[in-house]
Amino acid sequence: MRIKTLVIASALAVGAWPSHGQNAPPSVQTQVQAVPLSLSDAARLAEEANPALRSKRAELAATEGVRTDANALLYNNPVLGFDGIHREVPLEGPATEKRREWAATVQQTFEIAGQRGYRREAADAALTALQSEIEEARRQLRADVAQQYYRILALQQRVELEEQALGLFETTAAAIEKRRSAGEDTKLDSNVAAVEADRARNQFALAKEQLLDARADLAAKLQLSEGRLPVASGDLRPPAAQRYDLDALLAQAASQPRLQALSAREDSARARLKLENASRYPDVTLGVGAGREGSSAARERLTTLTISVPLPLFKQNATNIGQASSALTQAEISRAAAVRDTQAQVRTLWAKLESLKARLSRTQDRVVPALMDNQQLSVKSQRAGQIGLLELIVVNRQALDARRDLLDTLLDYQSTRLALELAAGWAPEGITP
Repeated sequence: MRIKTLVIASALAVGAWPSHGQNAPPSVQTQVQAVPLSLSDAARLAEEANPALRSKRAELAATEGVRTDANALLYNNPVLGFDGIHREVPLEGPATEKRREWAATVQQTFEIAGQRGYRREAADAALTALQSEIEEARRQLRADVAQQYYRILALQQRVELEEQALGLFETTAAAIEKRRSAGEDTKLDSNVAAVEADRARNQFALAKEQLLDARADLAAKLQLSEGRLPVASGDLRPPAAQRYDLDALLAQAASQPRLQALSAREDSARARLKLENASRYPDVTLGVGAGREGSSAARERLTTLTISVPLPLFKQNATNIGQASSALTQAEISRAAAVRDTQAQVRTLWAKLESLKARLSRTQDRVVPALMDNQQLSVKSQRAGQIGLLELIVVNRQALDARRDLLDTLLDYQSTRLALELAAGWAPEGITP
């Protein structure tokens, strides 16, 4: 009876492997409403609901308004003036002459040092920078969602694995307890089996708790209604074919949205410095006027042309020039540091990804198959009476630990891949643009 029970339990352990893409056990889903989502659906919902991304997009209206003003034909609006004069001129004797006189003027201020071109250049670069920042925020959000999505997928498979392990050890513990009551097994065997069963219960409970937390975090990011938690589907295993190499990633990193935004900010700061330098030249104001003056018997028609130029003797825009120069220097430093850091980050993440590939290959192709073979051999040894319960439990535990390691390695691989593609500005795999 003992041999038969242990053989059945070991056979269950050999065949127990979480199938990719399956939902969590019913015990996890009965408390909440499960919402099956693909990775692309999750990314789309996050973009629609994320407050930070929506706030960033709202800045477009202000920046587009600045560009519209910068594209105006003249930066200063014309000034229209009108003077109406009622004059009483004393004559000889008590009589007076009443005169009604008027004058109308139009004045326009012109920039003479190319300020309009610099202002347009600065506004266009600022708009380009904001659009790149929005794209970077969008990519960062999608990467964060994908990280949480793959974590949920791994935890779903972990819950399945722990549930199968719990069934295995509970079956073994129950069989050993019956045999101990019948006097066929020792108290030591019974205690060992009971401890392994309790450890399996704890592992199962812990996996369910972690899965619930991960689903709640993703539900909050997707702004799902209360009581609705996402269920992931898909495969944690990496694709057979590699989409890129290190050289391709480094080349793509030079044009990723974050660096494009910093480059546009630098261009905008440089244009603003040119604008402030040009503002030292005084603007010229031209005015044209017409009016009527004099007595009714000798009414005069006046036409005037005025030119005014302020003299930059004391204030020469030094404050604004200094601020613009400082902003340009800071923008240049930020872009240079970001380029250097991005290249280093891509190289580091690439090296880590290659290491994870090797770990994954060893675990998946050598460790797990060897331990599964050990399980089959341990069943045969148990039948032959060559090993006891303790040795069998150790073999089963090693097999379960190897499968846990495989899930952890797969999750690390996906997390590193997402971070690498984000750093290099590469289109993420599995997410519809």
